[in-house]
Amino acid sequence: MSPTRFASEHKWVYWGAIVLLVGLMVTGLIQYAAVRTNNQTQSKANELQEELVKAGYPSPDTDTIERLLGTDGGQVCEEPGNALKTALWKIQQSNGATGPGMRPVISDSKAVEAERIVLQVYCPDQLDEFDEALDDLKTDDTVRR
Repeated sequence: MSPTRFASEHKWVYWGAIVLLVGLMVTGLIQYAAVRTNNQTQSKANELQEELVKAGYPSPDTDTIERLLGTDGGQVCEEPGNALKTALWKIQQSNGATGPGMRPVISDSKAVEAERIVLQVYCPDQLDEFDEALDDLKTDDTVRR
């Protein structure tokens, strides 16, 4: 049996090896991207945890931070100063009553500071927009510590 005849009869072996190598290469690239994303997520969660503790907040669970904020800050970083989010946030800073009894309250400075810390870690480019949106919000030390 000549070598060329053997090669032509067993082309499926070559094609199978090529398909297998391409599959392994794609799997390797996907795994690399997943590990890299996990490392970035964990790194940012640890950084946020450190910053919150430095500011005097209790130490949050990093697993929860990783799930909520991921690598890009999730919902927190999606236009933090837009009108709807600002309105909803201000409504949440009310006295808790419903209907005609609902009244705005002076928000605690620490609540605004916590969101600002999250923005500093996950999306520092959004800080100016956030600060502009909350310029008219009156805050004070309203929570007993």
